[in-house]
Amino acid sequence: MARLHVGCAMWTHKTWPGRFLPPSLPAKERLRAYAGWCNAVEGNTTFYATPARETVVAWARQTDPGFRFVVKLPKVVTHERRLVGVEVEMRAFLDAIEPLGERAVLWTQLPGSFGPSDVDTLGRFLRRLPAARRRAVEVRHPGFFTDAGSTSTLEAALAHADAEWVPFDTTVFFQRPPTSAAEEDAWAKKPRLPRRTRALTDRPVVRYLGRDSVEETVEGWRPWTEVVAEWLREGRSPTVFLHTPDNDEAPALARRFHDDVRALVPDLDPLPEPEPLEPATLF
Repeated sequence: MARLHVGCAMWTHKTWPGRFLPPSLPAKERLRAYAGWCNAVEGNTTFYATPARETVVAWARQTDPGFRFVVKLPKVVTHERRLVGVEVEMRAFLDAIEPLGERAVLWTQLPGSFGPSDVDTLGRFLRRLPAARRRAVEVRHPGFFTDAGSTSTLEAALAHADAEWVPFDTTVFFQRPPTSAAEEDAWAKKPRLPRRTRALTDRPVVRYLGRDSVEETVEGWRPWTEVVAEWLREGRSPTVFLHTPDNDEAPALARRFHDDVRALVPDLDPLPEPEPLEPATLF
């Protein structure tokens, strides 16, 4: 049965205690509380260091079997060595995340300098990953989006490896200049790429960056609710991550996105209700 997973870029944030998480919850227990709001999370911390296997065991224990992790490959693999000569690092990484089992999607985020001429390298790397592991790739080189031949070449390589193309939709964010410190920081760091809405597998992954304004963020995701609804009707099970520059409201936004899609696909299962916290005001 098709299912929609929604989540955020992290499972804890400085503004969430007392609003989305209990105010005095130890860090090692926050994933469990976050999982009451969302049923997926981006594993961005694994980009900086491969976690201890015991840490990943704790992640698995705090989430139910339907929870999805999209875990980023270490930067030494993707950015420093550009997928070449990384056998030792990948063995260590795959062993560390093994406790997550089928709940984990391997997320290969590539630097903007990794372009169409590097697709053969990507294809060889993807085909060496364990067959049972879901894999997804995020590219940032403009050529993959603006040159039809390069788009087709990448899609063919991904299809051959049964890998998904992860779009990072920043189009709404860049519609007008930043108005806060968080937006200014994102303005300097985030990629400016066209919106892409084509799914290659039965489990597409989408990353959407809105604004600090809740209203602008919600209005901007309207095209995605239609796309995701259609994917669900086709029997796909997408995962959508909701970002804003400050991420202050991200868990509530993720649930709101799920509700908006469910309005278009009424038979979609609702998310579980999180335990009530004080204060109750979210926006």
